[in-house]
Amino acid sequence: MSGNTFILGISAFYHDSAAALVRDGAIVAAAQEERFSRRKHDARFPRDAVIFCLREAGITLHEVAHVVFYEKPLAKFERLLETYVTFAPRGFRSFLAAMPVWTKEKLYLKELLRRELADAGGCGRREIPPLLFSGHHHAHAASAFYPSPFNRAAVLCLDGVGEWSTTTAWIGDGATLSPLWEIDFPHSLGLLYSAFTYYTGFTVNSGEYKVMGLAPYGEPRYADRILSHLVDLKEDGTFRLDMRYFDYATGLTMTNGAFHELFGGPPRKPEDRLTQRDMDLARSVQDVTGEIILRLARTLRKETGEDSLCLAGGVALNCVANGRIVREGVFRNLWVQPAAGDAGGALGAALAAWHDHLGNPRTAVPGDAMSGAFLGPRPTEGEILRDLEREGAVYRRLDAGELLPAVADLLAEGRVVGWVQGRMEFGPRALGGRSILADPRNPKMHSILNLKIKFRESFRPFAPAVLEECVGEYFDLDRPSPYMFLTAPVRVGLRLPAVTHVDFSARVQTVCAATHPRFHELIRLFREKTGVGVLVNTSFNVRGEPIACTAAEAYRCFMRTGMDDLVIENFLLSKGEQPAVPAEDPPSGNGTRWKTVSSRMEIRVPDGNGLRRFAFLLAGFIGLFFGLLLPALRGVAITGWPFAVGFLLFAWGACAPGTLSPLYRGWMTAGAALGWVNTRILLGFVFFLVVTPVGFFFRAIGRDPMSRRRDAGARTYREQSRPHRKGHMEVPF
Repeated sequence: MSGNTFILGISAFYHDSAAALVRDGAIVAAAQEERFSRRKHDARFPRDAVIFCLREAGITLHEVAHVVFYEKPLAKFERLLETYVTFAPRGFRSFLAAMPVWTKEKLYLKELLRRELADAGGCGRREIPPLLFSGHHHAHAASAFYPSPFNRAAVLCLDGVGEWSTTTAWIGDGATLSPLWEIDFPHSLGLLYSAFTYYTGFTVNSGEYKVMGLAPYGEPRYADRILSHLVDLKEDGTFRLDMRYFDYATGLTMTNGAFHELFGGPPRKPEDRLTQRDMDLARSVQDVTGEIILRLARTLRKETGEDSLCLAGGVALNCVANGRIVREGVFRNLWVQPAAGDAGGALGAALAAWHDHLGNPRTAVPGDAMSGAFLGPRPTEGEILRDLEREGAVYRRLDAGELLPAVADLLAEGRVVGWVQGRMEFGPRALGGRSILADPRNPKMHSILNLKIKFRESFRPFAPAVLEECVGEYFDLDRPSPYMFLTAPVRVGLRLPAVTHVDFSARVQTVCAATHPRFHELIRLFREKTGVGVLVNTSFNVRGEPIACTAAEAYRCFMRTGMDDLVIENFLLSKGEQPAVPAEDPPSGNGTRWKTVSSRMEIRVPDGNGLRRFAFLLAGFIGLFFGLLLPALRGVAITGWPFAVGFLLFAWGACAPGTLSPLYRGWMTAGAALGWVNTRILLGFVFFLVVTPVGFFFRAIGRDPMSRRRDAGARTYREQSRPHRKGHMEVPF
C-alpha cells in the first residue's frame, strides 16, 4: 500500500451518518451507518461504516493519512448561540434540549472522534491520523463537483442548514472550488419545505419525498399565500422567510400558531386521513420550491456563463425541481450527487481534503467517478450460503446464462422479485443493487407493491428502470438519468401504469450496460419477452426500515412481505418452497420493524475490573464523607456505621464484583437524574440572566444579527462568501 494516500471522510451526529474512503482521489468505498445498524437515518458515529471502508481497501486505520469531518462544530455552535440571543426570551425549551449535548460532547468533538475512531480502528487515541474539518457546504460542493464528469461547472448547494449557510453558489474549475455567494440561516429553502412536511403530517428529514409524491394530486391553491406571507422572493432567486410564522429557529416544532392560522388549522396528525387540502399544500410548496431553484439556476448560468451545473444538499433530492431545470434548458448539462444529503458530506469532505487541503490535481472522469453509486458492501458466496443456511432457506444456484432468463420469465408472469446484486448503493436510491423489481405494465402492481410489500401510503409512486439506449422511446428525456434524480413525462400513448404518476410523469432511472451489466441484461431480456425495456424498481425495504444490506436481511424482508421470488447473486429462491415463518404485524413506519430501539438512557456496565474500582471508590466515599467529614462539619461524634458499610462494599468488590451490576445501574441512574435537575437549573440562570438581556440589548440598539427583516426595495438577499484561507480545514471553526 506504500505510495497511496488514503483519506477517510465522516459525517455524523445529525442524521444519516456515513463514512467514505478515497485513495489518491479515487473513491474506494462509501456507506451509511443505517445499513449496518438497522436504525433508519442513524445519526451516531458510523463505526460499522468506517470498519467496512477500511476492510474494503484492505488497510488499517494506521494507513489513513487524514480523517475529515464534514462540518465545523464551533462555527455551528456560534450560530446556535446567536440564534438564542436573537430570539430570546423565546426558545428556552429548545435551549434546554440543545445545550447539554453541546457542552458534554459536541464542543469536544475532536476528542469524541478520536475515541470513536480508536474503537473502530482497534488502536490507541494517540495513533489516530490527523483530523481535519471541512465546512458543511464545502463538503456538499465537493461531493457535487469533484466526482462529476465536468472540468468546469457551476455548483449549487441547497439544504436545511450547515454551520450558517443554507444556500451556496460555487464555481468549479479543475481541482479548485471557489465560493461565490450564499444565503444564511434562518432563511432556508430546505427548512421551508420541511415546515410543510411537518404541517402535512409527515416526519421531518425523512418525509419530504412523501410531500413531493403527494403534490401531483393537488392544485397550487396556496402558492400565492406562501409567496405573499412566508417568502420574499427576488428575481435572482434569493429570498428571506418571515420568521413570525416559523418555530424551527428556537422551538421544538417547525411551525407556530401564526402559520396554522394562515393555512386554516393545526398540523395534520400522522394517523389522520389525507385530505385535498393536504394535497394542495404539498403542490403549493413544491411549485414554490421549483420556482426558487429555477431562478437560482438561471442566476448562476447568467453570472458564470457555464454550460454545466452540479447539485448537492438535501434539496437536490427533489427530482421534480431538477427535472424542471432540464426541461427549461437553463444549463446544457446537469449532474446531481447520488448521495446528495448529509451522507454524501462524508465523501465530499474526503475529496475536499485531497484536492483543496493537499492541493492535488483532478481529471474529470467520463460519465462520473461514482461507479454508479455502487460503493457499499457486497456479500461473498460463502457469506450468502452461511446466511441462507442459518435461515433454513430453500434455494437453487444457477449460472448467469440460466438465471437471468429465468428471472425475466418470472417478471413477465407478473411476479414480484427481490434483487440483490453486487455492491450496495450509496445514497437513498436503490439502483439495481438492492431492489424490488416488477412488471410496469400491470395496472394492479402499484397497489400490490405499496400495500402488500412496502406497507406504505397508497399515493407513493414507483420509479422505472429503463435501458439507457431506449429512454427516449418511453419518456420525454434526452439524457441519461442513472441516479433517479430527474422526473420526465411518460410518452403519450404508452401504458406503463405501475410507474406513471397521476400527473403522467415518472422518476426515471436509466441503466447503462457498462455500469451495471447484469441489471441491464435482465431488462434487455424482459424487453425481448414483452416488448417493454422498462422494469419497476423500488428499494429493498419496507416502510420504516433501511434498505437491506446482507443476504439474511434480504431473506427476512422477502419472507415477511408479498414478494414472490428472491435473487441473491446467483441464488434463486421461490416463496412457495420456503419454510413457514411466524406472522408479524405490518410496520407502523415509526421505527424499525423487527428490532425496536429503547429511548431510555443506555447505561454501559463495565467489566469486572471496572465494577471492582467502582466498589472501592464508593466504599472510600462513604467512609470519608459520612464517617469523617460530615461529623466534623456538624460537630458530632464519629460513628462506626459508615466504615462498616464501606468495608462491606470493599469486600464485595474484591470477592464478587460481577454481582455489583444492579448497584452500579442504580447509582448511575440516580446520578443522571440529579445531574438532569442541576443542569436545568444552571441553564435557566444562563438563559434568563445572560442570553435574554443580551438579546434585549441588541434589539434596543437596532441590531439584527440574523437578518430577519424583509426589504421590499432590495434587489437581492445574497451575502458574499468569504474565500477559503490557507489551512482552513485544520481548525473546527
